[in-house]
Amino acid sequence: MECMKEKNLKRCTCSYTACKIRGICCECIAKHLANKELPGCCFPEDAEKTFDRSFEKFAEAWNL
Repeated sequence: MECMKEKNLKRCTCSYTACKIRGICCECIAKHLANKELPGCCFPEDAEKTFDRSFEKFAEAWNL
């Protein structure tokens, strides 16, 4: 399967632009899940900018 990095970057909502795997969604998801986190694209804009990717922050951000 071919990575669609350029297409992914056009819709990526992560504000951490220095990330080396930004736009490579499969690696991003794997990295965050390995750290018991979620990627920035799972969060609303205001919560994403805190860089707290924890499951707890996700639940708080979405009022779960």
